[in-house]
Amino acid sequence: MTINVIPGSDHGDMAAPALSHHSGQPRSVPLRELRTRLTQLIAMAELTDTVTLVTRDGDTRPVAAIVPASAARSAAQARADGERLSTVTAGWARRLEESHRQGARRHAAELRAVTDALTEVWAELDRRVPPGTDPAVDRLRAAQAELRRD
Repeated sequence: MTINVIPGSDHGDMAAPALSHHSGQPRSVPLRELRTRLTQLIAMAELTDTVTLVTRDGDTRPVAAIVPASAARSAAQARADGERLSTVTAGWARRLEESHRQGARRHAAELRAVTDALTEVWAELDRRVPPGTDPAVDRLRAAQAELRRD
């Protein structure tokens, strides 16, 4: 394994001379040096927000990292917040869906009640004023023809 050090700032610290590098690329430190450098790497993480990536020899893909505690807490908090938000969102979505279903059932029941009442009113009106006997009632019949259930 090698250790890649990614400085977070240009602030001086006790590990800078041992881990300085000439190019903009992170410096690789062999794993066998980790024991002697671990304290320095932790100090760098704490003081300068430096992230140190640990990679296997010959492989550039990181397998672990030394990160400042604040960054680790933030990532853990972000994950916890995301999970909590997901749970709360799912709960509200279920509540809204159930509320929508209940509203649709109430609407259908109220529509049936109004339609039934209108049918009864028109039946009574047809009994009292047969079609063709009153032009005003005939106009109402024509205007409400699509609402009537005969």
